[in-house]
Amino acid sequence: MSEKDEKQEPKKKHALIEYANGKSLQEINGTVKVPEGMGFWKTLFMYSGPGALVAVGYMDPGNWSTSITGGQNFGYLLMSIILISSLIAMLLQYMAAKLGIVTQMDLAQAIRARTSKTLGIVLWITTELAIMATDIAEVIGAAIALYLLFHIPLLIAVLITVLDVLVLLLLTSIGFRKIEAIVVCLICVIFLVFAYEVALSNPRWSQVFLNLVPNIKTVETHPYVGGQTPLSGALGIIGATVMPHNLYLHSAISQTRDTDNNDEDSVARSVKFSAWDSNIQLSMAFFVNALLLIMGVAVFKSGAVKDPSFFGLFDALKNPQFMTNPLLASVAKTGVLSILFAVALLASGQNSTITGTLTGQVVMEGFIHMRMPLWARRLVTRVISIIPVVICVLLSSGKPAVQEHEALNTLMNNSQVFLAFALPFSMLPLLIFTDSKFEMRGKRFVNSLWVKVAGWASVIALTFLNLYGLPSQIVSFFGDNPTPAQTDMGNGIAYILIVLVLALLAWVMWDLYKSNKRFMREHENAEKEIDQYE
Repeated sequence: MSEKDEKQEPKKKHALIEYANGKSLQEINGTVKVPEGMGFWKTLFMYSGPGALVAVGYMDPGNWSTSITGGQNFGYLLMSIILISSLIAMLLQYMAAKLGIVTQMDLAQAIRARTSKTLGIVLWITTELAIMATDIAEVIGAAIALYLLFHIPLLIAVLITVLDVLVLLLLTSIGFRKIEAIVVCLICVIFLVFAYEVALSNPRWSQVFLNLVPNIKTVETHPYVGGQTPLSGALGIIGATVMPHNLYLHSAISQTRDTDNNDEDSVARSVKFSAWDSNIQLSMAFFVNALLLIMGVAVFKSGAVKDPSFFGLFDALKNPQFMTNPLLASVAKTGVLSILFAVALLASGQNSTITGTLTGQVVMEGFIHMRMPLWARRLVTRVISIIPVVICVLLSSGKPAVQEHEALNTLMNNSQVFLAFALPFSMLPLLIFTDSKFEMRGKRFVNSLWVKVAGWASVIALTFLNLYGLPSQIVSFFGDNPTPAQTDMGNGIAYILIVLVLALLAWVMWDLYKSNKRFMREHENAEKEIDQYE
């Protein structure tokens, strides 16, 4: 290296924006050492953590309203939908973790390496929009929690959410293992809050367990209760559960454990214990979502909650007249139930801050090979995300409180449209990569037959359901009572988007097919050259 190069090197190292084409989340990749020869439980403890960060996305504020409203409207009927959604999540997250550990690439890197530059940029933009849509829900949830707990005006509370970048700055200095521990603690807070409230309600556990078995009634288009049918309620729960950013995140953070990638047994151990970690943490997410639905049935009297927004739920939890039994009513009078609800909402928002920022960095590095400090990445994303929320608050600030609350709730629900749009572009490549013997380095780590069948069934079903529910999501932009002209316009926009999604999926599949053929030819030619040389 020349004297000139030595002088330039420190400047490049400390640049705000840097070129990145190395390991996924290089600062934390392989930093957690796992000694060999430990027992099962000690080894599992060392691998535990990444699953918790992933599970956060399955119990974020977007899940709360759908589960509680589903319980209010249809009792325990939709319990099986929560169970099925959780099982699908376990399957997809297992494949995402396996992809990262075996290939040493996260999902964004793998897609970018196997697609053209143009398609890579298109998919990066799509994924960034989905991350920002998720961030909008986090901004709204955190701002409402601050408003409910400390009576901070909503506009100021929204602006305060930008300061969570300071929390992230602190966390990045204490090590990844401690970040995992903090996330687990916040998840426990959320779980304990809802477990306490449900325990006071004394639900009908026989009905809870009975409805874990799938029932044809869950997909019927009648009865119509509280603006929902069982089918639309089920679609809402599924749509709020499986999110694309979790797949990118898990494929990256599964690589934080130090694994000898040249030793198949070491790789297999990492895959095995990462799957255990993921499944345990996602089971916790299932219990949280189940508790939310049970809360909608057993805590509140049937049909009592007219406003399913966070404001409405907070008010309902301190109204003794809405409670199903005298014990709940007496506790509700004290305000404890509503305060605990707001605390859990704030904990959920802070958890999502950590995971959303890590995901954004994974996506940026993988798709466009650009790296920013986590605090800078968070600041940019959060500032962009609060813009529509600030506009919404300003436009509704002069109106009655109910209308202001409804406007925020509608914005949060409508932001989820991008999740439906982006989900197939993460699921489909993930399944193709983990089905490939070439990508997964042989037969040992390729998907087994049952995983392959279940995986394709899940991908096709989730893609269909998300696209099926897109027209109603677009029409909902026009409010609760759209005119026939608005309905036609919304359906027209939705159908155009569906065509674009299918065309883009075809482009992705074609690019992956071509690149797979090319890499296979190069691999075969390399083996022939080796044979000829020998």
